[in-house]
Amino acid sequence: MTSMIESVLSENTPYLEFVLAFSSLVTVLHLYLDFRQLKVLRNTVPPNVVKHLYTKSECESKASYQTDKLRFGIVHTVFESVLSLVMLSEGYYPYVWRLSGVILARMGWDGGEIGQSIVWVLVLSLISTCMSLPWSLYSTFVIEERHGFNKTALGTFVMDIIKSTMLTFVLAPPIIAGIVYILLHTGPAMALYLWGFMLVLSLVMLTVYPVLIAPLFNKYTPLEEGSLREKIEALAASLKFPLKKLFVVDGSKRSAHSNAYMYGFFKNKRIVLYDTLIGQCSEEQVTAVLCHELGHWKLGHTKFLFLGTQVILGAQLGLFAALRGAPGMYEAFGFIGKGQKPALAALVLFQLLVGPLDEFLSLLQNMVSRAFEFQADAFAVSMGKAAQLKEALCILDKENKGPPNVDSWYSTYHYSHPPLPERLMAVERRAKKSD
Repeated sequence: MTSMIESVLSENTPYLEFVLAFSSLVTVLHLYLDFRQLKVLRNTVPPNVVKHLYTKSECESKASYQTDKLRFGIVHTVFESVLSLVMLSEGYYPYVWRLSGVILARMGWDGGEIGQSIVWVLVLSLISTCMSLPWSLYSTFVIEERHGFNKTALGTFVMDIIKSTMLTFVLAPPIIAGIVYILLHTGPAMALYLWGFMLVLSLVMLTVYPVLIAPLFNKYTPLEEGSLREKIEALAASLKFPLKKLFVVDGSKRSAHSNAYMYGFFKNKRIVLYDTLIGQCSEEQVTAVLCHELGHWKLGHTKFLFLGTQVILGAQLGLFAALRGAPGMYEAFGFIGKGQKPALAALVLFQLLVGPLDEFLSLLQNMVSRAFEFQADAFAVSMGKAAQLKEALCILDKENKGPPNVDSWYSTYHYSHPPLPERLMAVERRAKKSD
């Protein structure tokens, strides 16, 4: 494959122009879909299937929240797109690479390419954090605050940034060192070694994150003894779900939005409930939501998505192995001169070049996710939870101020979950078949 790619590509291949053109095209597409959705949000009368659930003022409030978020997103998208185009055109990545070499020299540390790659990633991360800070502040303390969702104190917001930055400085160096070492020293088998490294890393992070990292940001306490715990444990036992621990997380510390999720490997499964979910729904409704979540496990969705991700990653790394030596690729993005062709940069440039593939995979992933959501809903219905699930979905939509109306193109492209009316109608159809 490598020889075939090299025969097609040359030093005159317009790599940079391709990335700039495709990035611009994606931005235009996203903006088009955003404006379609903005137009739909002007209609504050929801579909008939959910019309009876909301008062006029509630519908207007939902539309206002969604409109504010979307307008903010449009401005952010335009800014990020223009900034990205300028930075790529002006050689941002090679500039930071040279800056990283200067930083190492002033520190008096000759870390070689691995050391400079670590500094490069950390500097890029710091710059990214600083540039995203104003947007995060506005989103949290203006939009979310205006619509009654923000519960984050400024001190908590600042501490979250500090903790996240410290974690990056602790966790990134060994990970980057491992990746660069593989890129430099494993030869033709590089893709296989890198895939294995990323697989092990993902398994480690899935194990470590909920136990060591997540508690740095939220408090996790065992769900107290009582009827809700008994109902959840009985549900888990009926499905032979190996539930070991059941936690409540203080999501209300930051937001009024609600959620529930599960994690863990093999016989060590755990369920986490947001305190906001418990406060908004009855015990039967919470149990129905968890029945839906356990449906994903019972139907094998979690394994399918994990394995699918690994297959796609392996295929992309195989393509990267063939493309990373493409003539003229480094030079097109400004990496010119001795010592200016870092192995890690090739991986970053590859991610830019396969943008069309990533965009397609993102759309495909959303389509699969929506199909799985319908299946998990159907599973909850088969467990006799149809009425409670519908009630919970309606409550969560109302509490989270979901959009009163959704453009079909917008939801198809962006949504990982089906819109509420579609889910309610699907649950109703399934319930009638079960009767």
